[in-house]
Amino acid sequence: MDQFLQQMVNGISLGSIYALIALGYTMVYGIIKLINFAHGDVYMIGAYVGFAATTYAQLGFFAAMVISMVSCALLGIIIERIAYKPLRTSTRIAVLITAIGVSLLLEYVMMFFVGAEVKSYPQLLSQKVFNFGAVQINMQQIYIIATAVALMVLLQYIVHRTKTGKAMRAVSIDPDAAQLMGIKVDRTISITFAIGSAFAGAAGVLVGIYYNSINPLMGIMPGLKAFVAAVFGGIGSIPGAMIGGLSIGVLETLVSGYGNSMYRDAAVFAFLIIILILKPTGLLGKNTREKV
Repeated sequence: MDQFLQQMVNGISLGSIYALIALGYTMVYGIIKLINFAHGDVYMIGAYVGFAATTYAQLGFFAAMVISMVSCALLGIIIERIAYKPLRTSTRIAVLITAIGVSLLLEYVMMFFVGAEVKSYPQLLSQKVFNFGAVQINMQQIYIIATAVALMVLLQYIVHRTKTGKAMRAVSIDPDAAQLMGIKVDRTISITFAIGSAFAGAAGVLVGIYYNSINPLMGIMPGLKAFVAAVFGGIGSIPGAMIGGLSIGVLETLVSGYGNSMYRDAAVFAFLIIILILKPTGLLGKNTREKV
Protein backbone atom coordinates (compact mmCIF):
# COMPACT_ATOMS: atom_id res chain seq x y z
CA MET A 1 0.00 0.00 0.00
CA ASP A 2 2.85 2.40 0.80
CA GLN A 3 4.39 1.78 -2.61
CA PHE A 4 1.01 2.34 -4.26
CA LEU A 5 0.53 5.66 -2.45
CA GLN A 6 4.04 6.76 -3.41
CA GLN A 7 3.36 5.96 -7.06
CA MET A 8 0.09 7.90 -6.87
CA VAL A 9 1.93 10.97 -5.56
CA ASN A 10 4.51 10.67 -8.33
CA GLY A 11 1.74 10.16 -10.89
CA ILE A 12 -0.21 13.22 -9.78
CA SER A 13 2.96 15.34 -10.02
CA LEU A 14 3.70 14.13 -13.54
CA GLY A 15 0.02 14.22 -14.51
CA SER A 16 -0.23 17.87 -13.45
CA ILE A 17 2.36 18.73 -16.11
CA TYR A 18 0.52 16.69 -18.75
CA ALA A 19 -2.73 18.41 -17.77
CA LEU A 20 -1.25 21.87 -18.35
CA ILE A 21 -0.08 20.85 -21.83
CA ALA A 22 -3.38 19.09 -22.61
CA LEU A 23 -5.32 22.25 -21.80
CA GLY A 24 -3.68 23.96 -24.79
CA TYR A 25 -4.72 21.14 -27.12
CA THR A 26 -8.29 21.10 -25.89
CA MET A 27 -8.77 24.89 -25.89
CA VAL A 28 -7.57 25.29 -29.48
CA TYR A 29 -9.61 22.31 -30.66
CA GLY A 30 -12.69 23.63 -28.88
CA ILE A 31 -12.42 26.94 -30.74
CA ILE A 32 -11.32 26.06 -34.29
CA LYS A 33 -11.31 22.22 -34.35
CA LEU A 34 -7.52 22.13 -34.88
CA ILE A 35 -5.10 19.60 -33.39
CA ASN A 36 -2.08 21.83 -32.85
CA PHE A 37 0.77 19.32 -32.96
CA ALA A 38 3.26 22.20 -32.56
CA HIS A 39 1.99 22.67 -29.01
CA GLY A 40 4.50 20.22 -27.52
CA ASP A 41 7.33 22.25 -29.02
CA VAL A 42 5.95 25.46 -27.54
CA TYR A 43 6.31 23.67 -24.21
CA MET A 44 9.93 22.87 -25.11
CA ILE A 45 10.64 26.52 -25.89
CA GLY A 46 9.06 27.49 -22.57
CA ALA A 47 11.55 25.22 -20.82
CA TYR A 48 14.46 26.92 -22.61
CA VAL A 49 13.16 30.40 -21.84
CA GLY A 50 12.95 29.43 -18.17
CA PHE A 51 16.46 27.96 -18.38
CA ALA A 52 17.82 31.22 -19.84
CA ALA A 53 16.02 33.34 -17.25
CA THR A 54 17.41 31.32 -14.35
CA THR A 55 20.90 30.64 -15.71
CA TYR A 56 21.85 33.94 -17.33
CA ALA A 57 19.55 36.44 -15.62
CA GLN A 58 19.78 34.66 -12.24
CA LEU A 59 16.03 34.95 -11.69
CA GLY A 60 13.99 32.82 -9.30
CA PHE A 61 11.36 30.20 -9.99
CA PHE A 62 8.26 32.41 -10.18
CA ALA A 63 9.92 35.18 -12.23
CA ALA A 64 11.25 32.59 -14.71
CA MET A 65 7.81 31.01 -15.00
CA VAL A 66 6.11 34.36 -15.69
CA ILE A 67 8.68 35.24 -18.37
CA SER A 68 8.29 31.78 -19.93
CA MET A 69 4.49 32.07 -19.97
CA VAL A 70 4.57 35.54 -21.55
CA SER A 71 7.13 34.47 -24.16
CA CYS A 72 5.16 31.36 -25.10
CA ALA A 73 1.91 33.34 -25.24
CA LEU A 74 3.49 35.71 -27.79
CA LEU A 75 4.88 32.73 -29.71
CA GLY A 76 1.44 31.12 -29.78
CA ILE A 77 -0.09 34.30 -31.24
CA ILE A 78 2.65 34.51 -33.89
CA ILE A 79 2.18 30.85 -34.89
CA GLU A 80 -1.59 31.29 -35.15
CA ARG A 81 -1.35 34.47 -37.22
CA ILE A 82 1.35 33.24 -39.62
CA ALA A 83 0.69 29.51 -39.98
CA TYR A 84 -2.95 28.81 -39.11
CA LYS A 85 -5.00 31.93 -39.85
CA PRO A 86 -4.39 31.83 -43.65
CA LEU A 87 -5.57 28.19 -43.67
CA ARG A 88 -8.74 28.68 -41.62
CA THR A 89 -10.99 27.86 -44.58
CA SER A 90 -8.73 25.11 -45.94
CA THR A 91 -9.18 21.37 -45.54
CA ARG A 92 -8.35 19.79 -42.19
CA ILE A 93 -5.56 17.70 -43.68
CA ALA A 94 -3.82 20.87 -44.96
CA VAL A 95 -3.94 22.44 -41.49
CA LEU A 96 -2.78 19.19 -39.87
CA ILE A 97 0.24 18.95 -42.18
CA THR A 98 1.02 22.60 -41.46
CA ALA A 99 0.91 21.90 -37.72
CA ILE A 100 3.41 19.06 -38.13
CA GLY A 101 5.60 21.36 -40.24
CA VAL A 102 5.53 24.09 -37.59
CA SER A 103 6.46 21.49 -34.97
CA LEU A 104 9.54 20.37 -36.91
CA LEU A 105 10.48 23.98 -37.66
CA LEU A 106 10.43 24.94 -33.97
CA GLU A 107 12.49 21.89 -33.01
CA TYR A 108 15.28 22.43 -35.51
CA VAL A 109 15.38 26.21 -35.25
CA MET A 110 15.87 25.79 -31.51
CA MET A 111 18.50 23.11 -32.15
CA PHE A 112 20.33 25.53 -34.47
CA PHE A 113 20.51 28.23 -31.80
CA VAL A 114 21.12 26.20 -28.62
CA GLY A 115 22.66 22.98 -29.94
CA ALA A 116 21.43 19.40 -29.71
CA GLU A 117 23.06 18.52 -26.40
CA VAL A 118 21.12 18.05 -23.19
CA LYS A 119 21.32 20.97 -20.75
CA SER A 120 21.04 20.63 -16.98
CA TYR A 121 18.39 22.79 -15.37
CA PRO A 122 19.58 24.88 -12.40
CA GLN A 123 18.42 23.93 -8.93
CA LEU A 124 15.68 26.46 -8.15
CA LEU A 125 13.78 24.86 -5.29
CA SER A 126 14.64 23.41 -1.93
CA GLN A 127 15.51 19.71 -1.71
CA LYS A 128 13.48 19.32 1.45
CA VAL A 129 11.49 16.08 1.67
CA PHE A 130 8.36 15.54 3.77
CA ASN A 131 7.72 12.06 5.11
CA PHE A 132 4.20 10.78 5.70
CA GLY A 133 4.91 7.31 6.97
CA ALA A 134 6.67 5.53 4.11
CA VAL A 135 5.38 8.06 1.54
CA GLN A 136 7.75 10.85 0.56
CA ILE A 137 6.77 14.16 -1.02
CA ASN A 138 9.54 16.55 -2.00
CA MET A 139 9.32 20.30 -2.41
CA GLN A 140 9.45 20.06 -6.20
CA GLN A 141 6.31 17.93 -6.29
CA ILE A 142 4.50 20.35 -3.98
CA TYR A 143 5.38 23.31 -6.22
CA ILE A 144 4.37 21.42 -9.37
CA ILE A 145 0.98 20.35 -8.01
CA ALA A 146 0.25 23.73 -6.40
CA THR A 147 1.21 25.65 -9.55
CA ALA A 148 -0.85 23.38 -11.79
CA VAL A 149 -3.92 23.64 -9.54
CA ALA A 150 -3.60 27.45 -9.33
CA LEU A 151 -3.34 27.81 -13.12
CA MET A 152 -6.27 25.46 -13.71
CA VAL A 153 -8.44 27.43 -11.27
CA LEU A 154 -7.37 30.66 -13.01
CA LEU A 155 -8.33 29.19 -16.39
CA GLN A 156 -11.75 28.14 -15.11
CA TYR A 157 -12.27 31.68 -13.81
CA ILE A 158 -11.25 33.20 -17.16
CA VAL A 159 -13.50 30.90 -19.18
CA HIS A 160 -16.60 31.16 -16.99
CA ARG A 161 -16.37 34.60 -15.34
CA THR A 162 -14.85 37.02 -17.86
CA LYS A 163 -15.98 38.60 -21.12
CA THR A 164 -13.07 36.97 -22.91
CA GLY A 165 -14.18 33.58 -21.63
CA LYS A 166 -17.74 34.21 -22.79
CA ALA A 167 -16.41 35.17 -26.21
CA MET A 168 -14.39 31.93 -26.33
CA ARG A 169 -17.45 29.85 -25.50
CA ALA A 170 -19.52 31.71 -28.08
CA VAL A 171 -16.94 31.22 -30.83
CA SER A 172 -16.60 27.52 -29.97
CA ILE A 173 -20.36 27.05 -30.43
CA ASP A 174 -20.91 29.13 -33.59
CA PRO A 175 -18.22 31.51 -34.94
CA ASP A 176 -20.54 33.11 -37.50
CA ALA A 177 -23.26 33.88 -34.96
CA ALA A 178 -20.63 35.16 -32.52
CA GLN A 179 -19.32 37.54 -35.17
CA LEU A 180 -22.82 38.81 -35.87
CA MET A 181 -23.17 39.57 -32.15
CA GLY A 182 -20.10 41.82 -32.28
CA ILE A 183 -17.48 39.36 -31.01
CA LYS A 184 -14.09 39.73 -32.67
CA VAL A 185 -13.50 36.13 -33.71
CA ASP A 186 -9.88 36.54 -34.87
CA ARG A 187 -8.94 38.29 -31.64
CA THR A 188 -10.66 35.60 -29.57
CA ILE A 189 -8.81 32.82 -31.40
CA SER A 190 -5.49 34.60 -30.86
CA ILE A 191 -6.21 34.96 -27.14
CA THR A 192 -7.06 31.25 -26.97
CA PHE A 193 -3.71 30.36 -28.56
CA ALA A 194 -1.97 32.76 -26.17
CA ILE A 195 -3.53 31.21 -23.05
CA GLY A 196 -2.90 27.64 -24.18
CA SER A 197 0.71 28.44 -25.11
CA ALA A 198 1.27 30.23 -21.79
CA PHE A 199 0.18 27.09 -19.94
CA ALA A 200 2.60 25.06 -22.07
CA GLY A 201 5.38 27.48 -21.10
CA ALA A 202 4.60 26.97 -17.43
CA ALA A 203 4.67 23.20 -17.95
CA GLY A 204 8.10 23.53 -19.61
CA VAL A 205 9.58 25.22 -16.54
CA LEU A 206 7.96 22.67 -14.22
CA VAL A 207 9.29 19.70 -16.20
CA GLY A 208 12.77 21.25 -16.25
CA ILE A 209 12.66 21.39 -12.48
CA TYR A 210 11.20 17.87 -12.23
CA TYR A 211 13.69 16.09 -14.52
CA ASN A 212 16.62 18.57 -14.25
CA SER A 213 17.38 18.31 -17.98
CA ILE A 214 16.08 19.75 -21.26
CA ASN A 215 16.79 19.22 -24.97
CA PRO A 216 15.33 20.52 -28.28
CA LEU A 217 13.37 17.30 -28.92
CA MET A 218 11.88 17.05 -25.44
CA GLY A 219 8.44 18.23 -26.59
CA ILE A 220 7.63 15.30 -28.87
CA MET A 221 6.64 12.56 -26.42
CA PRO A 222 5.06 14.76 -23.69
CA GLY A 223 3.14 16.55 -26.42
CA LEU A 224 1.74 13.27 -27.74
CA LYS A 225 0.91 12.07 -24.23
CA ALA A 226 -0.87 15.34 -23.50
CA PHE A 227 -2.84 14.81 -26.71
CA VAL A 228 -3.80 11.34 -25.41
CA ALA A 229 -4.88 13.00 -22.15
CA ALA A 230 -7.03 15.51 -24.04
CA VAL A 231 -8.66 12.74 -26.09
CA PHE A 232 -9.30 10.63 -23.00
CA GLY A 233 -10.92 13.50 -21.14
CA GLY A 234 -12.94 14.53 -24.18
CA ILE A 235 -11.09 16.90 -26.47
CA GLY A 236 -12.68 20.33 -26.24
CA SER A 237 -13.50 19.84 -22.55
CA ILE A 238 -11.31 21.76 -20.08
CA PRO A 239 -12.21 19.61 -17.03
CA GLY A 240 -11.68 16.57 -19.24
CA ALA A 241 -8.14 17.70 -20.09
CA MET A 242 -7.36 18.05 -16.39
CA ILE A 243 -8.72 14.60 -15.57
CA GLY A 244 -7.01 13.09 -18.60
CA GLY A 245 -3.62 14.56 -17.72
CA LEU A 246 -3.75 13.28 -14.16
CA SER A 247 -4.94 9.85 -15.37
CA ILE A 248 -2.11 9.50 -17.88
CA GLY A 249 0.46 10.56 -15.28
CA VAL A 250 -0.82 8.00 -12.76
CA LEU A 251 -0.97 5.27 -15.42
CA GLU A 252 2.61 5.95 -16.48
CA THR A 253 4.02 5.83 -12.96
CA LEU A 254 2.06 2.68 -12.07
CA VAL A 255 3.42 0.89 -15.14
CA SER A 256 6.94 2.05 -14.23
CA GLY A 257 6.55 1.10 -10.56
CA TYR A 258 4.88 -2.28 -10.92
CA GLY A 259 6.07 -3.35 -14.35
CA ASN A 260 8.86 -2.11 -16.59
CA SER A 261 9.57 1.55 -17.27
CA MET A 262 10.43 0.61 -20.87
CA TYR A 263 6.73 -0.10 -21.47
CA ARG A 264 5.23 3.07 -20.01
CA ASP A 265 4.94 4.85 -23.38
CA ALA A 266 3.42 1.77 -24.99
CA ALA A 267 0.88 1.56 -22.14
CA VAL A 268 -0.21 5.17 -22.70
CA PHE A 269 -0.84 4.70 -26.41
CA ALA A 270 -2.49 1.33 -25.89
CA PHE A 271 -4.78 3.16 -23.49
CA LEU A 272 -5.57 5.67 -26.26
CA ILE A 273 -6.56 2.87 -28.63
CA ILE A 274 -8.85 1.33 -26.02
CA ILE A 275 -10.51 4.69 -25.34
CA LEU A 276 -11.08 5.35 -29.04
CA ILE A 277 -12.67 1.93 -29.44
CA LEU A 278 -14.89 2.06 -26.35
CA LYS A 279 -15.73 5.79 -26.17
CA PRO A 280 -14.42 7.82 -29.11
CA THR A 281 -15.70 11.11 -27.67
CA GLY A 282 -13.72 10.68 -24.44
CA LEU A 283 -14.77 10.75 -20.83
CA LEU A 284 -16.54 14.14 -20.85
CA GLY A 285 -16.92 14.56 -24.60
CA LYS A 286 -20.28 14.88 -26.30
CA ASN A 287 -21.53 13.28 -29.46
CA THR A 288 -22.10 15.86 -32.18
CA ARG A 289 -23.78 15.42 -35.53
CA GLU A 290 -22.43 17.09 -38.61
CA LYS A 291 -25.04 18.74 -40.83
CA VAL A 292 -24.93 17.71 -44.46
